[in-house]
Amino acid sequence: MPQPHPAEIVRAGAEVRGTQSFVHVMVSVWKRPSLTAIEVLWRWVIGLPSLWLIATCAWRIWLDATGGTADPARLGLARITVTDPFAAAQHIAFAGSQLLPPMQHTAAWLVPLLLAAWVIVAAFGRTAVLRRMDPSLPPRRVALLVLGALRIAFLTATVLLWLRTVLWAGAATVTAPTARGEEPNLVLYFTLIIAATLLIFIAWALTNWVLSIAPMLATLHNLSPWEAIRAATRLGPMRGKLIEINLVMGIVKVSLIVLALVFSSTPLPFESYTSAGFLQVWWAGVVLLYVLFSDYFHVVRMAVSLALCREYDAR
Repeated sequence: MPQPHPAEIVRAGAEVRGTQSFVHVMVSVWKRPSLTAIEVLWRWVIGLPSLWLIATCAWRIWLDATGGTADPARLGLARITVTDPFAAAQHIAFAGSQLLPPMQHTAAWLVPLLLAAWVIVAAFGRTAVLRRMDPSLPPRRVALLVLGALRIAFLTATVLLWLRTVLWAGAATVTAPTARGEEPNLVLYFTLIIAATLLIFIAWALTNWVLSIAPMLATLHNLSPWEAIRAATRLGPMRGKLIEINLVMGIVKVSLIVLALVFSSTPLPFESYTSAGFLQVWWAGVVLLYVLFSDYFHVVRMAVSLALCREYDAR
């Protein structure tokens, strides 16, 4: 079966509007599996060493905290039970007090190192995907590197805001009432967490489209990173499409996570007929499928951005 010409991805998005273009481009990308293969390749080039380094550091911290025995009982975690959640919380808090300081010390050098490596590899990897998608596109690795670093910084700030919100909700509804001798309000705690998560997620989806489309503008029009960001904020009617597609992509990501959780729990009703080895293989397969489809939709986002930019230029 012959593969479609690279320009077909662009034309597929230019023929229709809004989320319809998203569906057309999604089909076009599906017909060209080499695009997703390149995306998966560059992500695992940096992903596998990163996972190995994180696992090595985590294992070392765990051994140090348990006196070299790796026994969770040393941290009180063996006494956790769902029938006594408050005692379980105390055991977890004790374990956290032992694990958190070395984790923070390690994260101080490990996180910046991994983020820098990710941004560098991503600049080359996404350039390869774009060149495969449309060979006429010029390579703009430095611009993609700078814009990728800005997007990582924005994402980090968003995650830190969410974490601060979680800590504030815990202090207001659990820690403060407990200190006054009152019962913690767990219903209010989870309500605040869910509401804050939804609001921050929507805010992220409504704003990060600027940094998502800027690399494409820099590639198409030979713009510097700062010029690309300014151009991204002056797209006129195309802004609505970008926000719409960005929200759709956010919903798709959430849907993938929900589907992964559902498939992960599918064998549990039959646990008396399955072995631990089967469950490990099953869960590994679910994680692999989630990663593959997540990478596929990253390629779809890039193809949609290219299609919309071509359409905007044509008008």
